[in-house]
Amino acid sequence: MKFHVLTLFPEMFPPVLGASILGRAERSGILSFHYVNIRDYSTDKRRRVDDTPFGGGKGMLMQAQPVFDALRSVSAESKRILYMSPRGRKLDPALVRSLAGEEELVILCGHYEGIDQRILDHWPIEEVSIGDYVLTGGETAAMVLIDSVSRLLPGVLSKEGAAVEESVYSGLLEYPQYTQPREYEGMAVPEVLVSGNHRLIHLWKFEESLKLTKRKRPDLFDEFVKNHRGLDKDEQKVMEKVIEMM
Repeated sequence: MKFHVLTLFPEMFPPVLGASILGRAERSGILSFHYVNIRDYSTDKRRRVDDTPFGGGKGMLMQAQPVFDALRSVSAESKRILYMSPRGRKLDPALVRSLAGEEELVILCGHYEGIDQRILDHWPIEEVSIGDYVLTGGETAAMVLIDSVSRLLPGVLSKEGAAVEESVYSGLLEYPQYTQPREYEGMAVPEVLVSGNHRLIHLWKFEESLKLTKRKRPDLFDEFVKNHRGLDKDEQKVMEKVIEMM
């Protein structure tokens, strides 16, 4: 997948996206990052890209012209365009899966107090939010989106299927996990996990996921109970037990 990132601060991205799992995926050709500096498309001799809003108001707005030309430079009209914005659709598993099905994505990072409305009116832009808070710019939000989408692409994660098995992608929060040593400062690993009985281990993990989800994310738990499909008899009993006990 190729990400075209339109930003005023392209230098922010390589240190993050070029490291660890995403960096390895880029070097292997699974991911490709194209950073476009919006200032390069300014017609101002000082490369200015912002101005005060008409009608007054605090702060500065990114001007239409540099952003229009930056979008045209990546042929954005034929691609899916995202604008990182606190008023946009929440980035959730359904949206991440949808984005992971694209061959290319264009991500516009706003700054200052936002962008000229004519950019949103002219281009088929989807506004996307990573949460109900405000950042200094769209760059860090874009990194979150890129990371969440990239890990669903085949070959990015070393373990096949790991991306969809964990946390909210399965509909439940992840169960507790342990590693060596078996006992540390009086705290022991649950006996079932070292029993060698894979069926019991599976049911323990399922029950713990249910308990955690009901306690921490009751909205996800209720959705899972309402829409669960394909549970076997033992899993169904575990779920009924958790519903009754909590």
